Amino acid sequence: MNAYDPNAATGVIPDAQLLADEAQYSSFGDTVHYVDPPKIFRHGEGSWMYDTAGIPFLDLQMWYSAVNFGYGNKRLNDTLKRQIDVLPQVASQYLHQTRIELAKTIAVDAQQKFGLKGRVHFNVGGAQAVEDSLKLVRNYKNGKSLMFAFEGGYHGRTLGASSITSSYRYRRRFGHFGERAMFIPFPYPFRRPKGMTPEEYSDACVRQFERLFETEYNGVWDPKVGQAEYAAFYVEPIQGTGGYVVPPRNFFKDLKKVLDKYGILMVVDEIQMGFWRTGKLWSIEHFGVTPDVIVFGKALTNGLNPLSGLWAREEMINPTIFPPGSTHSTFNSNPLGTSLGLEVIKMGYELNYEKTVAEKGAHFLDALKDLQKRHKEIGDVDGLGLALRAEICTDDGFTPNRALLDKMVDIGLAGDLEHNGKKIGLVLDVGGWYKNVITFAPSLDITHEEIDLAIALLDQLLTKAKKAM
Repeated sequence: MNAYDPNAATGVIPDAQLLADEAQYSSFGDTVHYVDPPKIFRHGEGSWMYDTAGIPFLDLQMWYSAVNFGYGNKRLNDTLKRQIDVLPQVASQYLHQTRIELAKTIAVDAQQKFGLKGRVHFNVGGAQAVEDSLKLVRNYKNGKSLMFAFEGGYHGRTLGASSITSSYRYRRRFGHFGERAMFIPFPYPFRRPKGMTPEEYSDACVRQFERLFETEYNGVWDPKVGQAEYAAFYVEPIQGTGGYVVPPRNFFKDLKKVLDKYGILMVVDEIQMGFWRTGKLWSIEHFGVTPDVIVFGKALTNGLNPLSGLWAREEMINPTIFPPGSTHSTFNSNPLGTSLGLEVIKMGYELNYEKTVAEKGAHFLDALKDLQKRHKEIGDVDGLGLALRAEICTDDGFTPNRALLDKMVDIGLAGDLEHNGKKIGLVLDVGGWYKNVITFAPSLDITHEEIDLAIALLDQLLTKAKKAM
């Protein structure tokens, strides 16, 4: 039986019918079913999404930081339209102009910032780029397959990426696909040990890590040959899914000294925090260290096309050590994606996002601190640029309160908040080690007026959620 309905292509299918069909025919294995019922949106523009009833929803998570430059960004949409008419697709074994231009732009930018020559390798999704980086590292380190990663870190759910992601729930039902990383404590300032400053906690985390190399009996270092058992340390400069945790500024400098001393590569995952989310092209720039590999994705195309990639030092990725065919993906470096990526980077520098994101981020953070004074359930607020966090707690201001945040998400998506006498909704993302953190990733083009509106809606939302508990 042919299930195609010719009438469906000519009009809008009602939400009820779509939800019924989705319940019957779609897998529930993705994250869409975290909300019951799943939310259907019909239109997006700037910082806003609209449902079937036309209710506007202020989006403060922007597709997990993939749509950094807003829905319907005309400059980027026009770039996509032009490329469709010129060269919409070409097999990945052939070259095209924007592929080369984008690789050069990223590599030259990295050389200017870090003083190192390097090359760029493309793929289609963040997790796939992480997989490529694992191959790159293992190849360069003569097959060493053991990695370090952080507690609370997230790098994807593919086979290799799940082995360096700290959460067991992504592996529980599938077994282990490879050797798990050794997970190292990440300095979480809000939940640091009592009696320590954030900087002291940072120092303690580094010292604890370095103890692994003190003697040969710790098992990760053989002083007789001067060789470590581990190949690389995978880091998020700011933890993404882990709750937008910003470490003390001295942390990565101190960690990198240890890594360099023992020949451990630093692989920096910029999939959520790259492309000016924090006010810099790469968030690692805030911390004054030089990475060996940078992995990127998401906002590279503003969510309009799946494209990801990595930059690595020349000695790791030159054609002799990493020859043709080392990895492959049919759609990597596709011309729609590379043309968008090139335009994103041009636009970012031309519009001076480094300045505007810092200014808007400071405004948003100050407003969150004011909101915190009115609601004792907000235990912590912090942020860097427009990567911000608010930790939702019980009324003691510290104990995680996942239930309250879940209620806030539900009310926000119901579209029943009010502004100027009209219904309005709020889109939030949940993260954190205890799933009690609002991780804010608004459009980098969010206006100061929209920031003020976001705070007013959060105030209203918190009040409603507490009454409903």
